[in-house]
Parts: sequence; structure tokens; C-alpha cells
Amino acid sequence: MMMRMIVLMVLVTMLPGCSKLTVDNYAKIKTGIEYSEVVTIIGKPDSCSEALFVKSCVWGNEQKNITVNFLGDKVILSASRNIK
Repeated sequence: MMMRMIVLMVLVTMLPGCSKLTVDNYAKIKTGIEYSEVVTIIGKPDSCSEALFVKSCVWGNEQKNITVNFLGDKVILSASRNIK
């Protein structure tokens, strides 16, 4: 029981260091690549919304994020905030 708790604590402390929200990964997001490719690069989005046939997805939070807009399942625009 104690060993499981220690392993769990170690894993939880390692999570922030495993973020896929990096400058290198952001550079891989190019206009025209598909939604599934973006998910492969940076994981599943934290939120998505749709308006006028454009799907906008956000990875991260207000302080640190990557936002990608898709039209017909392909990237048309991307932006980042405070990624390293």
C-alpha cells in the first residue's frame, strides 16, 4: 500500500514536465495538416468550439496554450501563448 502511494506521488509530480505544449511541437503544426495529425503531436484538445464551419480547439489553459483553427478537418490557423 505504501509503495503504491509513493509511485503515485512520483508520477503526479512528473506530469507537468511531460507537457506536449512546446515550441518544437508547435512548429510541427502547419497549415493544411489534419486534426488527427495535430492530436498525434500535442494530444487531445482541452476544449473545442465551432462557428461558421470553423472548429477552434485549445490545448492548455489561459496562461499557456496552443489554439488551432480547422476548416474541413485541416489546419487553417494556429497560435500559441507562453509556450517554451
